[in-house]
This record gives sequence, C-alpha cells and structure tokens, in this order.
Amino acid sequence: MDECGGFGSLLEKEAEQLVSLYGRTLTDRMLIANEHFENLTTLSNEHEYECCTFKSCDLGSVNLSATKFIESTFSDCNLSNVRFDNTSMLDVSFEGCKMIGIPFDQSNQLLFSAFFRDCQLNHSIFHGMKLKQCSFENCSLEEADFTASDMKGIKLIGCDLFNAAFDVANLEEVDFLGSYRLMIDPEQTRLTKAKFSVDQLPGLLAKYNLKVRK
Repeated sequence: MDECGGFGSLLEKEAEQLVSLYGRTLTDRMLIANEHFENLTTLSNEHEYECCTFKSCDLGSVNLSATKFIESTFSDCNLSNVRFDNTSMLDVSFEGCKMIGIPFDQSNQLLFSAFFRDCQLNHSIFHGMKLKQCSFENCSLEEADFTASDMKGIKLIGCDLFNAAFDVANLEEVDFLGSYRLMIDPEQTRLTKAKFSVDQLPGLLAKYNLKVRK
C-alpha cells in the first residue's frame, strides 16, 4: 500500500517499541502509521492505525472495539468473531481473510468504507448499514444478513450468497454478475437497474414456483 501523507509519524521511542514487539502484539495507546505487521496474535484496541498492513495475523475473537483503521489492509488474516463495536474503518481492504460471524452493524457506521476480496464472511451482519462505499468480490457470504441495508451501486460479484438475507434492502444498480446461489424476493427489495445474468433468474423467481429453462 502506498504511504499516506498528512497523518503524522511515530516518535523514535515508539518506533523502537514496535520493532521490539514486531510479530507478537502492540500495546500502549498510540497513533501508528505506515507500518507492516505479520503474525500478530493480539492487537490492543482504541488505537488508530493509518496506512498499515496486517499479514497472516490470527486475531480471532480479539476485542477491537473503538479502534480506528484508515487506509489499511488485512491480508490472509483470521478475524472471525472479532468485536468491532464502534470501530471506524475508512478505506480498509480485506483480502483472503476469514471473517465469520462478525456483526459489522455494531461498528461506527459514519466511518465505514471497506473492500472485501476472497474473504469468508459467512453469518456476518450488515443489517441496516449504508454500504455504498463497499465492494465484495469472490467472497463467501453464506447466511450473511443484508436486511434493510443500502447497497446502491456496489459490486457484489463472484460471491456465494447461499441463504443471504436481502429483505427491504436497496439493491438498485448492484452488480451481481458471477454471484451464485442467490435468492432475492423482487417484491421485498429495490432492484432497479441491478445487473444479473440469465442463470441467476431462478433465484429471483423462486417464490413464484416457476421453471426457467436455458
């Protein structure tokens, strides 16, 4: 990730502390910018991470409430059941991460823009969220909850949407191309100008008990 300017830098003493703890944990409240970390097993919350990368970290069930992540990337990390209560995520990328059962609706929704690629997001909750600044590519979203969310214009491509809930959601202009096992009730959602392929039609017509032939 490119370095981002204007966010400040760590003091020399703090930088030395990070080096000594590299690959293990971060402690003490501080602003952390332009750092790369691997194999963390815990992460102190209420920090602010700007332009940081996290690689192969096992943070399952860690409490990251009230933490701030800005223009940062998580790659090949385990984040299942992490607590993101009031956590801010601004332009954060998740790539190849395991993120099962996360209630994203408990995060700071005023500062939420995230991009998910090749992630496991089964049973995650996005209920009632504004997701216009988000995208999902090649993700597993089995039984994810998008009920009443505003997803207008986002990309939701190449994803497994088995039993994902979209009732009362705004799906206008959403790109569903390549996604599969979706089941959406057109009478319970807004679908104007949403993009679907022919083989996705059964998932839109299931309630009518129709048989669609190619």
